[in-house]
Amino acid sequence: MLPLTLGLRPVAPLSVLCLGAHGDDIEIGCGGTILRLLGERRRVSVHWVVLSAHGARATEVRRSAGRVLRRAAAYHVRVEHFRDGFLPYEGAAVKNVFEEMKATVSPDLVFTHYRDDAHQDHRLICELTWNTLRDHCILEYEVPKYDGDLGHPNVFVPLTDRLRRQKVRLLMSAFPTQRPKRWYSEATFDALMRLRGVECAAPSGYAEAFYGRKIVLASPQGAG
Repeated sequence: MLPLTLGLRPVAPLSVLCLGAHGDDIEIGCGGTILRLLGERRRVSVHWVVLSAHGARATEVRRSAGRVLRRAAAYHVRVEHFRDGFLPYEGAAVKNVFEEMKATVSPDLVFTHYRDDAHQDHRLICELTWNTLRDHCILEYEVPKYDGDLGHPNVFVPLTDRLRRQKVRLLMSAFPTQRPKRWYSEATFDALMRLRGVECAAPSGYAEAFYGRKIVLASPQGAG
């Protein structure tokens, strides 16, 4: 395993953009990693953008984001109301949201959906992320589902057992509209983190995993 840093000193400001198609996607895909960043760095600002959330689900988004980001130096939550499952068919309007973001946000780190996700909404968000943010560090997260589309990620973030439990508790308490779904359970979330923890030999046995498609290895300052 080769540890990689973000190229910033721990005390330096860090700007993070989190993109999700639906209300709980960000928390499922990278919730533990965000919690870890906020616990390890003091000057983290976060832009949290969800494209499809209506009514009770929009309320859940804002409540959950507030709980995750309470230790952030600053954060902004944006909730759009595009129709669930129809994002590709509203592509022009969704792309306008991304163009607006590009004009106002220049993040050091971007979390978005996995390019080969079987859900059409997820794939569109990933495509627009890469189309819009060409000079940024982008990590694609995974969301388990019925389709069985999990792949072979290449970036791992080990989580302590405390962070693992905090993430699962959040998912189960913040999104009551999702709990009736068969796949939405503590066992599902723990299983994926456990599998990724095994793959990266995480000390606690748990981790989140991502796809880093373009990572530049830079020499330390002053080297060469």
